Amino acid sequence: MHRLESIDMLRGLVIVLMALDHTRHFFTSAMFSPTDLNQTTPAYFLTRWITHLCAPTFVFLAGTGAFLSTGRRLLSPDQLAGYLASRGIWLIILELTLVRFGWTFNWDFHYFFAQVIWALGWSLLALAALIFLPRRITAWLALAVIAGHNAFDGVRSEDLPEWGWLWTVLHAPGKIEFLPGYRIYISYPLIPWVAVMAAGYCFGPVFLREDARRRRILLLLGGACLGLFLLLRLTNLYGDPKPWTFQKNWVFTLLSVLNCTKYPPSLLYLLMTLGMMFFCLAVFDQGRIQRMGRPLIVFGKAPLFFYLIHLPLIHGAMLAATRLRGLPAEWLIGTAHAPFPKLPAPEFGYSLPAVYAIWLGLLLLLYPVCYGFVEIKRKFRHIVWLTYL
Repeated sequence: MHRLESIDMLRGLVIVLMALDHTRHFFTSAMFSPTDLNQTTPAYFLTRWITHLCAPTFVFLAGTGAFLSTGRRLLSPDQLAGYLASRGIWLIILELTLVRFGWTFNWDFHYFFAQVIWALGWSLLALAALIFLPRRITAWLALAVIAGHNAFDGVRSEDLPEWGWLWTVLHAPGKIEFLPGYRIYISYPLIPWVAVMAAGYCFGPVFLREDARRRRILLLLGGACLGLFLLLRLTNLYGDPKPWTFQKNWVFTLLSVLNCTKYPPSLLYLLMTLGMMFFCLAVFDQGRIQRMGRPLIVFGKAPLFFYLIHLPLIHGAMLAATRLRGLPAEWLIGTAHAPFPKLPAPEFGYSLPAVYAIWLGLLLLLYPVCYGFVEIKRKFRHIVWLTYL
């Protein structure tokens, strides 16, 4: 089997969109959340909203890649389970060390973050066990969790005195003090990310079909997801704890419809983002589109490597710019009281057009580095540890 460049191209697209979101986080002069409809503008909202595509795509395609690797690497179920488990543990370690440093620029381990790499790591560990079930059973379990987990939105960690920490890990974002003075902030509860990865694994056989049929399935699934999203969202029937409401004009009312819950990802959030993902896969599954998107394919062949270097690059660029402007830069070094860098005043940041320009400049710096790493992986396929990056 050969690599499917449509998958690499989509991975590349979402990784550069993720870099846009992180560039906005560090460089924007906006002192409000881009999804706060009382303060935001359509441009800020859509800059954040388009990046919602990233996490579901990463997690779903990680499951698909796990299935395809059984053919490409000729792995037995035991070998695949061992690979998934070791990679999952590796990602969790990276989240708690190098990724954490990229956000904070310190090694104060009194506080940790559990974000998308954490969710990917634990989902891979869960998938290492799920692959031994019949794929049909795994698929139904995944769909049941994705569709049904919002029925438990009313359950809070505070309602479970002894097991509240576990509910925070699984479903309700929050803070856990696991030792006196040591805390972890769970931004990505594992439900339903594990189910999204399992669904991606069960979807893998679709990519073994001939091209035209594969594209037809992708388009049908994309349309079904977005159609069901509109049906449930417009009726406010089920699927998201935050219903849409009429706003000051039709533009903001539309933004309210699109403003679905990410933490944890609601059913409507996943229908919206995975629907877009299926459409993108269908579009990218064409040779002429792939020839136009070679830079995205390069990024998509080194997604974890990109992730590990882009955070310190963006964070370091803002730190350097702040010092060059003669402004205080202490806020860019995280502390236990302010773990994420938070802009102290608008004059420290930049306008949204400037943020986009900085993002494009950073991508130009990252491209040759990622291209070089992809070439190293190609030339030294026998070096196993390179597959973990």
